Amino acid sequence: MTIGAILKDKGNTVVSVAPTASAMEIAEVISSRRIGAVMVLNPDQSVAGIVSERDVVKAFAAHGAKVVDLRAEDLMTRAVTTATPSTSVDEAMEIMDAGYFRHLPVVVDGKLAGIISIRDLVKFRIMQHEHDVENLRGYIARPY
Repeated sequence: MTIGAILKDKGNTVVSVAPTASAMEIAEVISSRRIGAVMVLNPDQSVAGIVSERDVVKAFAAHGAKVVDLRAEDLMTRAVTTATPSTSVDEAMEIMDAGYFRHLPVVVDGKLAGIISIRDLVKFRIMQHEHDVENLRGYIARPY
């Protein structure tokens, strides 16, 4: 199974902000949308970076109350690891595990096409295992 197939089911809506978005705006978006990260997009919709909950917490620890003066461009991870729709689920899980992150942007022709979370991948794995169990039950219960 590929990331593209998961995006087809999940949809490709991605919450994003401009590089000039304030730390407060980012925190409000993350909190109100109950998500773990927001993409930071350039005007041409290419990926400028990603800001996660962890980035906001690290900035607060480093800057204290002055964190409210920071912008997405100050908080974001710039070297964003991405996938393509043809990336396999196994590859995506390995990428996320190796990088210790929970969100993997999906890019097509340099533009953001969606985002996959570790939750999406775990949900897929659970559904895959449930399907395998049903197939085994059907195999065992079949008449000879």
